[in-house]
Amino acid sequence: MQAKVRYRILILTLLPILLTLVSLVFITIYWNISYTGKQLFMKVKADLTVAINTLSSVQDHQEKQLERVMHSYEFQNGFRALEAGDEQQLQNIREFLLQQQKLLNLDFLRLVTIDNVAGDPQLRQMLPRIIGHQAYSGLMVLGVSDLTRIDSQLAQRARISVIATPRAQPPKEAEETHGLLSRSLLPVPDAQGHVSWYLDGGTLINGDTRIVDHIRDLVYDKGTLPEHSIGTVTIFLDNIRISTNVPLSIGPGRDKYEGRALGTLVSEEVKEKVLDQGKLWIDRAFVYNDWFISAYAPLEDIRGQRIGMIYSGFSEAPFIHNYLLNIIELGTILMLVLLISGMLVYRGAYSLLLPIERIHHVVNAVQSGRNLRIGALGLDRDNELANLAEQFDRMLDLLQHRNAQIQAAAEQLEMKVEERTRSLQEKTEELQQNVKLLNETRHQLVTNEKLTALGELTAGIAHEINNPTAVILGNMELLRYELGDNATAVQEEIDLIIQQVGRISTIIRSLLQYSRPGEFNAPLEIQQLTPIIEEMQLLVRHSLGKQEVVLLPELNASQSVEVNRPQLLQVLINMVMNAAHAMDGKGRIWLRTYDWVVQDETIGAKIEIEDEGRGIPADQIGRIFDPFYTTRKDGTGLGLSLSYGIINRLGGTINVSSTVNKGTIFTISLYARAKEPFNPPNVDLLFDQKDDISPSA
Repeated sequence: MQAKVRYRILILTLLPILLTLVSLVFITIYWNISYTGKQLFMKVKADLTVAINTLSSVQDHQEKQLERVMHSYEFQNGFRALEAGDEQQLQNIREFLLQQQKLLNLDFLRLVTIDNVAGDPQLRQMLPRIIGHQAYSGLMVLGVSDLTRIDSQLAQRARISVIATPRAQPPKEAEETHGLLSRSLLPVPDAQGHVSWYLDGGTLINGDTRIVDHIRDLVYDKGTLPEHSIGTVTIFLDNIRISTNVPLSIGPGRDKYEGRALGTLVSEEVKEKVLDQGKLWIDRAFVYNDWFISAYAPLEDIRGQRIGMIYSGFSEAPFIHNYLLNIIELGTILMLVLLISGMLVYRGAYSLLLPIERIHHVVNAVQSGRNLRIGALGLDRDNELANLAEQFDRMLDLLQHRNAQIQAAAEQLEMKVEERTRSLQEKTEELQQNVKLLNETRHQLVTNEKLTALGELTAGIAHEINNPTAVILGNMELLRYELGDNATAVQEEIDLIIQQVGRISTIIRSLLQYSRPGEFNAPLEIQQLTPIIEEMQLLVRHSLGKQEVVLLPELNASQSVEVNRPQLLQVLINMVMNAAHAMDGKGRIWLRTYDWVVQDETIGAKIEIEDEGRGIPADQIGRIFDPFYTTRKDGTGLGLSLSYGIINRLGGTINVSSTVNKGTIFTISLYARAKEPFNPPNVDLLFDQKDDISPSA
């Protein structure tokens, strides 16, 4: 009986544990196979969407580059002279376009006549798609002769040796000579709006890794994939990899990648579905020498014909490795739990059965009328069976003991409730912080929408004003030329008109910074802050002296930053003059610089401009960066708004802390390397939540 009860207790105890652990293993396996697999395919599909959108944005950026070249002063000046009959200007324009081609990293940029466009079979396909004077971009495949006609070097750069690839069809040719171009065509209207010339520019994708590496860095940044996993992007011409970061070979440990698999072929099953049928491929696929979680989409040229594919994906092996490792770890834990549980149950059953058998014998004897007692069981006094046998006559004491235990449990429960209450209070405070951050972000979005609406308005106004001013300027130059020596009598009036037209153009360019800020981005250079601030001091010294304002510099920054010197100088002058105006003519301004350190790492530099002026009330501080908002009678309201835009385009931030009747601190944070602006704009308004809040603007 003892053995039977012992094993029965052992089985009954271990069976729920065994069923629970086995169920957990199967649930884990099912979850890994179904849910994780679906997540991988959803991720790679999203990565493909990003790749397609990035390729489209490259073409949009290419169109904007051509528009900036066309609207540049050098091009417009030469083009107007060419229209007037000066054929020498055509060579000057071509030299200018060659400079811009190198500056903009384009593979070709040229000015062609409408007859050249109509006579070119490829460009002729783009003419019907041009709406108004807007540029049109698309992909096209050109042969050796067409590439040579554009640029003699393009045909040689387009050549890629074709490599036989596993799971792909044998290559038909040993070398791919066709080139895949991202090409843009922009009409160049004359003064009357007629189009006789076009700007033709673009990029040769063959062998160009900038696009695929940019997409890879965007979607497969560090931490997005498991260790040893490779994220890759490829652009195909037909079934040949012409631009890729798929490694040609992988070293030991999957940590060393050598070469790029240019010229290799896509697998046959992918080619049949994507190239032949025009469908998406979202599945695992064999990519050159390994299995990848892959996504392919067909690429079409300007005529809507399939000419190649775009691919994004990541290696499958690390995921399988992690999956198997998880199963092994889970199985090991299961065996250990079963082993330990069996030993504990067996030991507990053995020590339990002997007293139970004796208690059972005495109970049966009492039921039969025999006067027996359990007596000592040879157990510790704290043992439950010993207490059961010995303490029938101490039932009330036992009840009191249980009540004490209940009271202790109640006190422990109360402590847990207090602990949970504190946790809820902390969560509530965190929620309040999140709501505050949400309100600040919403404020930035409203500001951004205001700038967008103003940009649309100013763009329309600027377009309508620029045309007549250009006509006025051109006719004044023509009048001066026609009058010759007789122009001396009215030279002062002519110069005055030209000067005022130039003033109009300057105002229009300031307004256009709200509508098309990307077109006015000046070149960035690594600069030290101290020389720029010293130059600013010289420029504002006279104005500050007239107002009896003292500028106190504390220049401690040693970190260089990437900025445009004139633009940063403009920002500093605006900030210092705003601070001077906030003090009603006299007072002190502190200008401090110091290194921007985050987690013991210097990432840039900061500039603090502190005044002891009147400050700004809390109901006005949210509007200080709005265009045309000012509290001064003679102010324009553009200074802080322009400064906002300049710092935002550098990826920096402007922080404002203000207290009414005490002063305001503007803090400009600049990275060592300029970054892309965050959306919503990366400008923080840090408000001092005291009774008095104001910036000195």
